Amino acid sequence: MGFLAQIYRSRWWRYLQKRKPGLLLVLIFAVFLIYFNFIDPNRRKSDVEYDNHQLVQSELVRLRSQIGFLKAKLAAEGRGITDLNDLAQPMIYAITPTYARPVQKAELIRLCHTFLLVPNFHWIVVEDAAEPTDLVTNLLKRCGVVYTQLKALTPPEMKLKPRDPNWRYPRGVWQRNEALTWIRNNVPVSREGVVYFADDDNTYSLELFQDLRSTKAVSVFPVALVGGVLLEKPEVSPDGRVIGFNALWEPQRPYPIDMAGFAVNLQLILAKSEAKFSLEVKRGYLESEFIGHLISGREELEAKADLCTKVLVWHTRAEAIKTTGENIRKRKGLPMTNVGFEI
Repeated sequence: MGFLAQIYRSRWWRYLQKRKPGLLLVLIFAVFLIYFNFIDPNRRKSDVEYDNHQLVQSELVRLRSQIGFLKAKLAAEGRGITDLNDLAQPMIYAITPTYARPVQKAELIRLCHTFLLVPNFHWIVVEDAAEPTDLVTNLLKRCGVVYTQLKALTPPEMKLKPRDPNWRYPRGVWQRNEALTWIRNNVPVSREGVVYFADDDNTYSLELFQDLRSTKAVSVFPVALVGGVLLEKPEVSPDGRVIGFNALWEPQRPYPIDMAGFAVNLQLILAKSEAKFSLEVKRGYLESEFIGHLISGREELEAKADLCTKVLVWHTRAEAIKTTGENIRKRKGLPMTNVGFEI
């Protein structure tokens, strides 16, 4: 570890960082993969081994952060997104529906900064818009994460009004289906991967994405702060089988889980072309109806997050923005405070 610290402080490191960031990114990524593939963070160790392990983990965090920083820097300088992947690992395709609102940019930037630290990651962002917006387009170009930008407009009669409860109409249906269509039309059948529905208002642990890569069919895991309770989770038997769910709302659903609480093997998505989200389902049954196209029963579900004993995703939501001050300015004939700014 001391050797790595000396390298980090060396003159040639600073030279590469300033003059050849692309080459430096490749070198850091190579070192990261060596550590990532050959160090098992779960094996038992003596005290000395544990201390060494902690040092290595700290170095991994620093290397991962450095990779994310350099990827974002290259993108910001207009050099394009650097697609560095470890072919030995399945690709994660994260589908994120998004729509225009005051907190949209803040939510997407938060996701960008998380996804920058995840290797083998493809972000599919689908705007609820007639055409791609400048805000999302520019954000994705500067983010540094490999991405695909799509659009799918929700019909006006199916859009929520400002005072509507968020359950009145199904949200994100057209956008998720657009992303699934893109995957089926553009991803090679030979590709190994996992599809995950990563809504833009959630919070994700990096550990989640590494855990999802081994999904064979449909994997499930706990989600915090959802369904009127602190935690919704699958119930798992001592031998690792999913035997039920602790959902409070509509627990009789075939698969009573949140959109953020499951992932699907890419091959299953490609093979089951009829699997998509439907508007012709009872409120709250979007997930159950979709998963029902993919597997025949709960016995096929795979429990992730250490057999569903860890929380790795949180259904967080930004506080509703109060703009009463803007209304006062409008009545006084004053311009809005964000004129000339992209919020």
